[in-house]
Amino acid sequence: MKKNRMALLAVLATGMFAVTACASPSQSAAAPMVKKASAPVTITWSSGTVTGTGLRKTMIQLFEKENPGIKVQILQQPTNTDTTRATLSTQISGGSTSPDVFMGDVIWPGQFGSQHLALPLNKYLPKSFFSRFAPGLVDGASYQGNVYGAPWYADAGFLYYRKDLLKAAHLPVPTTWEQVQADSLKLVKMHKVKYGFVWEGSDYEGLTCDWMEYLSDAGGQVFNAKGQPVMDSSAAVKALSFMRGLITSGASPAAVTTFQEPQAMNAFDQGDAAFLRNWDYAWSNSQTPNQSRVVGKVGVVPLPTFAGQGGTGHACIGGWDIYINPHSKHIAQDLKFIEFITGYQAEYTMASKFSEIPTNYAVQSDPKVKALNPVLAIVSKTHLVGRPSQTPYYAKVSQAIYSNINAALSGQVSVKSALEQANSQLKSAGSSSSL
Repeated sequence: MKKNRMALLAVLATGMFAVTACASPSQSAAAPMVKKASAPVTITWSSGTVTGTGLRKTMIQLFEKENPGIKVQILQQPTNTDTTRATLSTQISGGSTSPDVFMGDVIWPGQFGSQHLALPLNKYLPKSFFSRFAPGLVDGASYQGNVYGAPWYADAGFLYYRKDLLKAAHLPVPTTWEQVQADSLKLVKMHKVKYGFVWEGSDYEGLTCDWMEYLSDAGGQVFNAKGQPVMDSSAAVKALSFMRGLITSGASPAAVTTFQEPQAMNAFDQGDAAFLRNWDYAWSNSQTPNQSRVVGKVGVVPLPTFAGQGGTGHACIGGWDIYINPHSKHIAQDLKFIEFITGYQAEYTMASKFSEIPTNYAVQSDPKVKALNPVLAIVSKTHLVGRPSQTPYYAKVSQAIYSNINAALSGQVSVKSALEQANSQLKSAGSSSSL
């Protein structure tokens, strides 16, 4: 890996860098050439505020120290992701050369790739570059065979549990979804806790994430290999029947159909729930005294699997990628920035100083990183699964999923009807022809 990295940097540092060095001959003729500047080049990085205070500044300082001929200027993104997406789409489609690189959601590759709003990185970087990332991340950053985003920092779903409650009831940490349901019911019936298991069941994007975890664990998919929707499969029936059963059995409260991340996390942090499905930041929230009543009483493990399958379950991929504006005048420098910010040094710093989940698998697997906190200790064991975002119509796809799943969870329609309706809407979304 080190040898490949040094070789790439050597190529990027040459006086005349053809950004198509890794492209096929048929592609190289139309690609731009980037000359080495006599003075430092400034690239603009459109980026949202990252949870860890000072993370972006630290990344820039490290990069500029190693690359004194390149300066990085931050362009602050809006706090709303949809606003950011719309703004970038308008700017880049209009031919703007700024920003040079931008931070974008992991669900953007379909739209940005299909509309030529991002550079296909695999045509400019060697295959060895993409091997640095944890399994599943590159697939999630791809569209129709091209990789449009470099995974920067990741997020995933985890199962949080009350160690004290399980110990009092002589229960082991559950490894299957069936155990989570049974243990939740037992703890509620013993009056040890108000709710058993809380999660994100409202009709919004978070439910699509939760759905992908159950569906994938049951062996199902949203689309098959031909891009056709298969949301009415037997695996989908199993997954949704189980989710609905969590509510009808009393393992999860009926109100979970209105819960988003904050409501689920608050119920757990206030001591009202035994189990919680949430993202990595739920760990730090649960251990912050002015936010949580369960400090020191919480454990975290990878999401469970259905009984009889063994191993761990599937966790939906969250987080952010770094994209390159195809109109940038500094593509060579942009590539160097992406190579550095996803490399070992930067990712190790991000994990060790800011507790963000690294996308670099060598960093994820480093014993020193695993020792930092319980989430980082288990993330490399997590089986990641992406959302069905390899389509320009992802917003419609996700809405078709979460609206119908929520209707079934709420008891408004049957499981079978919800899945049939979702499948019908997925067909009309134009998704099958774009995958």
